[in-house]
Amino acid sequence: MTNLPPPAEELRLLDWELRQLEARRTQLLQRRAWLLGVLRAAGPAGPPPRPAGPPAPGSAPPSAQNVLLSLGGVLLTIAAIAFTVVSWGHLGIGGRSAVLGAVTLAALGVPALLLRRSLRSTAEAVAGLGLALTVLDTYALRHLALPDTDALGYAAVASAALATLWAGYGLLLRELRLPLPTAVATAQLPLVLWAGAAEAGDHAMTAALLVTAAFDTALALWAGVRSVRVVAGAGAGALGLWGAASAGWLSAQATDPAGAARAGVLLLGAALVALAGAWWAKNAEVSTGAAGAAGLLVVAACGGVPRTALPAVWTVPAYLACGIALLAVVRTGLPLPVRRGIAGASAAVQGLAVLWAVPVTALALFGPLDWAARVWSGAPSDARDALPLELPLAHPLLAPLVLAAVAAVLFVARDRLGSASRGPARYGALVLAWSAAVALPSALRLPYAAALAVQVVLTAALLVWAARTEPAARALTASALALVTSVSAAFLSLATTAATLTTLSALTALFLASTAYAARRTEPAPGPAALAACASVAHATALICAAGAAWDLRPEHVGLLALTVPALAALAAARLGRHPLTPPVEIMAAASGALAVALTAGHPPTLALALALAGLIASGTALRADRRAVGYAAAALFVLASWVRLASWDVTAPEAYTLPVTVPALVIGVLRRRRDAEVSSWTAYGQGLAVTLLPSLAAAWSDPHWQRPLLLGTAALALTLAGAHHRLRAPLVLGGTVLALDALHELAPYIVQVAGALPRWVPPALAGLLLLAVGATYEQRLRDARKFRNALHRMH
Repeated sequence: MTNLPPPAEELRLLDWELRQLEARRTQLLQRRAWLLGVLRAAGPAGPPPRPAGPPAPGSAPPSAQNVLLSLGGVLLTIAAIAFTVVSWGHLGIGGRSAVLGAVTLAALGVPALLLRRSLRSTAEAVAGLGLALTVLDTYALRHLALPDTDALGYAAVASAALATLWAGYGLLLRELRLPLPTAVATAQLPLVLWAGAAEAGDHAMTAALLVTAAFDTALALWAGVRSVRVVAGAGAGALGLWGAASAGWLSAQATDPAGAARAGVLLLGAALVALAGAWWAKNAEVSTGAAGAAGLLVVAACGGVPRTALPAVWTVPAYLACGIALLAVVRTGLPLPVRRGIAGASAAVQGLAVLWAVPVTALALFGPLDWAARVWSGAPSDARDALPLELPLAHPLLAPLVLAAVAAVLFVARDRLGSASRGPARYGALVLAWSAAVALPSALRLPYAAALAVQVVLTAALLVWAARTEPAARALTASALALVTSVSAAFLSLATTAATLTTLSALTALFLASTAYAARRTEPAPGPAALAACASVAHATALICAAGAAWDLRPEHVGLLALTVPALAALAAARLGRHPLTPPVEIMAAASGALAVALTAGHPPTLALALALAGLIASGTALRADRRAVGYAAAALFVLASWVRLASWDVTAPEAYTLPVTVPALVIGVLRRRRDAEVSSWTAYGQGLAVTLLPSLAAAWSDPHWQRPLLLGTAALALTLAGAHHRLRAPLVLGGTVLALDALHELAPYIVQVAGALPRWVPPALAGLLLLAVGATYEQRLRDARKFRNALHRMH
């Protein structure tokens, strides 16, 4: 809400504001008069400044002016082209020369006068017309005086002349922004057109591209005009990439050292241009990228000659040697961005070489998985015959050599890298050395037993290294590699029974020793120790199953034998207590127990025994204070064991399956209620009672005999009375509901008979009377329902 002052007070305030404005206006006018006097005493200085404010209605903004000038220049250029092409024949030789020369000179001279009058936009438009006219002059000159000259050769000379003319014109009138970048763009053509006109061949054309790219690089680095640097940089990038790609294609197509050497010289020229750009570039990222490109070009140039002189399989090792030799530049005094780019180029070459060699390792590592389909079918002659496919290289030994070479480079260079790259370099060296060791047996065609021994020894070495190294990440890497190697060795050993048992025994012992060593340490690395524990249980399970199969045991008997592994693992977990290794051991014990039980699924009596033994193992685990929850799993296993046994005896009565669950559940409920009287009866007795009552009720409804309904009704009546006496809600509700449904089932035949004997009008009449009675006593019934609800709520 706004409170307005009285009229007299508001008038006084307005008069005071007006007096303030008049005083300020007088002060500003006096200051303006003084400033004008100072300017007149100093001499003429142009027109007085215009007052600030929006532009006059008749003035056009600079953007509109530029558009108009550009359209005018384009129209004049079109008119000049039309005149030159269409109306040229109506004039004589002298007239033609005079018209074009006069118009061109006028178009090139007028911008100087316009710049003196500060009409820069107009000068740019007229200068653009003049540049277009010079192109028409060259066109007209060829058709007039040199009609028989070669088109490409004349275009090369004309483009060079125009680039020189426009560059001089732009340097003469430096305020014009168009001539200099146009001259640089035109300068991209002369050498390329000359090479095409001379039919000099692919090498000369590539050289022309690279020389032009070098010229552009120099302009991009040292030109003082920004537009010139931008155009020159774009030209250097485009022509440099084109020339480098052409030189690389020539090197790849060379079939003899001489041709490869010629292409190598071009590649080295391109590398020199890129290196110069990297050396003098002011932006560190640009310098690094250019240096990386230079390094790749040097590798391509140096590796091309040995590629043509050596067999084809040595191509990648030759380029790899050049890439590794490139690292010698890193220790020179070159700027840091240049050295970083060259190191990146070397890393890229080594990465490509690793990708070339990795398929051999992958096949050697995952090929033994094929033995799972032909277990104990006989030992192969050597490690290469043990693989399902041929190795992808003609000389597979080169693959581990390449991997080992790159691993050695990473290992040596790790201390010279930054802190962020030192760790990945060490892990990379470890993985590459492992890859070389995995690929070596198949590459050397070692005997089958020797190949198995190499994998087991490699697993042991990795476990020892993981146990003795300090960084957790490095130890985890070594443990993971040991686990992968052990799995490959386990599948490779499936060729013969002796090899399988011997290999699995060795692997189990190795991982058990690693787990024991980790358990004795006060602060073991969690990842490696957990991997070792899981692997030891897995290999032990595989060993037991293999031993059972070797003894010609049936699958269910092998499953019983395999239960020794989770039993021993449970004892080990109890021994470890709260050690960090306890959870992984228990998890693997549960997985091993599930596998053992699954093996006995084909024989129900044995399955029941296996479930009971598993429940016994779980019960022993539940005795520990921190594993009480395992008791539920033990109870479930015992119940499943009893159910499987009953099913194997062809027992169909549901009470035989449910009472073994109900009785212990009710005993537990009674004990819990004694400990805590506030526990609800649903929590204590509801589940146990429902397990038996509901299946028995379902069976009673489909049972044609009278014994089951009678026994069920008696039990339900007893539960209902007990619930009412002890004020327990669960027995009362469950017992009463089951009793009512059981009674309804028993009375249903008689109700049907009575309903069939009565006249058809009697049931509707009885229903109507019932509704009337309920309606008349609705309030009393409602009070009774509330009393019953409150009574139920007061029960436990």
